[in-house]
Amino acid sequence: MKKKTAIWVAIAGIVAVLLLLFFLLKNRGSREIHFNTAQAQEETVEMTVTATGYVQPVDKVEVGTQVSGVIEKIYADYNSQVKKGQLLAEIDKSTLSEQVTQAKAGLTSAESDLKYAQQSYDRTQQLHDVKAATEAACEEAVNRLAQAETALARAKANLHQAQVNLSYAEIYSPIDGVILDRSVEQGQTVAASFNTPTLFTIANDLKKMQVEADVDEADIGRVRAGQHVRFTVDAYSDDTFEGTVNQIRLQPVVTNNVVTYTVIVEAPNPEERLYPGMTASIMIITQTERGITVPAEALQFIPLPEIFAHLKMKPPLPAPGQTNGAAVWLQAPDSLMRRAIKTGLSDGVNVIVTEGLKANETVVLSASVGKQNMPEMPSSNPLMPGPPRRRN
Repeated sequence: MKKKTAIWVAIAGIVAVLLLLFFLLKNRGSREIHFNTAQAQEETVEMTVTATGYVQPVDKVEVGTQVSGVIEKIYADYNSQVKKGQLLAEIDKSTLSEQVTQAKAGLTSAESDLKYAQQSYDRTQQLHDVKAATEAACEEAVNRLAQAETALARAKANLHQAQVNLSYAEIYSPIDGVILDRSVEQGQTVAASFNTPTLFTIANDLKKMQVEADVDEADIGRVRAGQHVRFTVDAYSDDTFEGTVNQIRLQPVVTNNVVTYTVIVEAPNPEERLYPGMTASIMIITQTERGITVPAEALQFIPLPEIFAHLKMKPPLPAPGQTNGAAVWLQAPDSLMRRAIKTGLSDGVNVIVTEGLKANETVVLSASVGKQNMPEMPSSNPLMPGPPRRRN
């Protein structure tokens, strides 16, 4: 009995060893290489500078007043279309008209004084010619005549100034455009003592807009006038607008020790979808190149030794004659092939390949050796919840 038992134990041990070897070999054979690949495609790579700014009209005029008074009438409101020379508002003219009346009275008085001075001068001159008037009397008559002429000129100037001030009581539009802002109400008093108060803000043409963007000093060196610009606004998040760099203003703007420069971007607005004051996220295209592109990740990929071991191949040596050392790996049947390339423009995501690669060739981005996923076994404890079921 002991001998039979020993034989059965030996047989069981051999079967266990054979099963263990079987599972080990099976698991070893199930280890596969998983490649992440991409195809080389002909695309355009762009270098860009990003910034934010605000949409503004190209021509915007603030209309004010040079005289003080009460706003008597307003003839234009927000969004009103106005023409050059159109009456926008009137200031109460009673005080200004009174000043004109006083100036006219002063002019009449000055003309009368001049007439009297002229007559006195003529009489004195006649008496002086017949030796009946002294030299001093003649000089006094000349002096009074000169003073009367000066007073008349001053009176005319005062009248002209009073008439100009009266004309300023009527506010006219200096340009064709649309009213963006109206800062006064009827009956409001405006004072032009120290500065000119703004009554209206008029935009010339809302079909011609511009974006005033703040570009960081680290990027301003790549920005040039004439470069193409794409930008978006929050109101139309799915739409992209086009523009052109028109001007780079040299005056820096310093905010919290951050230096930026204002870049003016022309933004045609034929459909008038862009409104003044909208926030724009702009992308300035500083450089562009078209060619065969691959993901930048492909240039960073270097196969691990276990990849070569699994493929039963030796790591190839770099090909001689490389200019910049750039290379990609191509997947071949049961092997990998290293391909030296020359690169061009890169935006950090894609790289232009100028030599060494053709369109539609497949490059390897990453590779790993792993076991196949085994089906999950149910829990032996009936009280423990099983894995969640996936819904189709």
